[in-house]
Amino acid sequence: MPSVRTHLVIALAVGALISAVLLVLEPLTDFAFLWLEWPGISAAYVFWGAVGGSTVLGIAICWVVNALTYGLGAFVILSAFKALREA
Repeated sequence: MPSVRTHLVIALAVGALISAVLLVLEPLTDFAFLWLEWPGISAAYVFWGAVGGSTVLGIAICWVVNALTYGLGAFVILSAFKALREA
């Protein structure tokens, strides 16, 4: 049985992968999946407006926030599967 820490690492890796794929798909799909990136885009926009940072830093913040958001979702799903398997 994997521990909670293992599930957390797997979930964060899945979130990082999903976030990276969304960033790569943006220009290829003419921004059709932009609505999936709203949490990260909102955080980057707030950061950029507050400190006037660089665009690269804004993209990095967007990627990290989306990775954490989708990682949290993956963690919930993995935890639910673990609970169902033990029951």
